[in-house]
Amino acid sequence: MSGYIWMLLWLLIYTALSAVLEVQQSETVCGVQTVRFTKLWATLGVLPLLIFCTLRGDIGDTYNYMHAFSEMPSTFSALPDYIQSLQKDHGFFLLSALIKLLCGGQVRVWFCILAALQLWPLVKNYRLYSESYCISLFLFIASTDYISWMMNGMRQFLAAALVFACCPLLLRKRYGQATLIILLAATLHASALFALPFVFLTRGKAWNRKTLLFLLLTVLVVLFIDRFTNILELLLQETQYKNVVSDWKGFEDNGTNLLRVLVYTVPTLLSLIGLRFIRAENDPLIDLCVNMSIVSTGIYILSAFTSGIFVGRLPIYFSLYNYILLPWELHHMFSKRSVRILTVMMLIFYLFFYFYGLKTFGLL
Repeated sequence: MSGYIWMLLWLLIYTALSAVLEVQQSETVCGVQTVRFTKLWATLGVLPLLIFCTLRGDIGDTYNYMHAFSEMPSTFSALPDYIQSLQKDHGFFLLSALIKLLCGGQVRVWFCILAALQLWPLVKNYRLYSESYCISLFLFIASTDYISWMMNGMRQFLAAALVFACCPLLLRKRYGQATLIILLAATLHASALFALPFVFLTRGKAWNRKTLLFLLLTVLVVLFIDRFTNILELLLQETQYKNVVSDWKGFEDNGTNLLRVLVYTVPTLLSLIGLRFIRAENDPLIDLCVNMSIVSTGIYILSAFTSGIFVGRLPIYFSLYNYILLPWELHHMFSKRSVRILTVMMLIFYLFFYFYGLKTFGLL
C-alpha cells in the first residue's frame, strides 16, 4: 500500500489510541489551565512522517537536493572555499555541509535531520495551541503541505518552520527576538524576509484596520496586475530574485490552482462569519491566527492572478496558523451537533483534496 495512504491510516490509529490511553497532562497555555498531549506522545504522532520524508523516493526537488548534497565538501578544510562559492542562502548550505561532515556524508541522515528540524515547531505549537492536535496534524497532511514542502521546497520550509517557531514570542510581544529569528531564517531562504513586516501588521485584534487595508491593497493589485508586475520587477532588480517576473512569464505560469486558494481561504472566511465569537473570546492567540490567515488568503489570491511557482510559495509563512485556527473555529462557533456534522464534512472535503493533490503531483 502507498506510503501516502499509510500516513492517513496512522493518523486514524493514532487518534483512536489517543482517546483510550492516558497520554494527556495538565498545562497552562496562554495563562489558562488546560489539558494537552504529553510531549512524547505528540512527537510520536509525526514519527511516520519523519520516516517517510527520510526514505522518500525521487519526489519533487529531491534529486536536485541530493545532487547539491553530493557537491558539499567532505572535509572541514574545504568548508571555507565552499562557503565562499555560494551566492545565496548561506545559512542553509552551511548547516547542511556541517551535517554532512559530522554524520558521515549520508544523504538520508541529512534528510532526517532537516525533517526533524522542520517538524519540531509544528509539534510544539500544535500541541500547545491547537484545540485538537490530531486534527491539526490531519490538516497539515491532507493539505499536501508535507509533500509540497518537506519533500519539495525543503529549503524554504526550513525557514518557514523557524518563522513559525516565533509564535510564542509574538504572543508574549517579544518582537525584537522574533525579528532576530526571522533574520536568521532569511539566511536559510531569503524569502523569509517577506514575513518581517507582517510581524507588526498582524498585531492587534482580528480583522483590524491594518489587515483590512492589506486585503484592500491585494484587491487593488489584482485589478492593476500589469502595473504591479512592472513595479515588482523593478524592485527585485538588485536581488537574487531579479528574474522572477520574467521566469514566471516564460514558464507560462498560470497562477495557483483556484481549488487550493479556496481551501486555504476557508479559515479566513469562517473567521469573518464568526467574528462575534472571536471578539467575545478576546484571545490573543486566535487574533494572531486570524490575522495570519488573512495575510495567507490575500497572498494566495494574488498568486492566483500572478505566479503559483513564485508568489504562491510565500503564504507558507502564514498558512501554518490555519491549522490552529480551523479546529478552534469548529469548537467555538457552532453547537455540539453542528460540530460533529461539520467535522465529518471537513474530513471528507480534505480527503478529496488530498487525493486530488496526490493525483496532481503524479503520485497516484
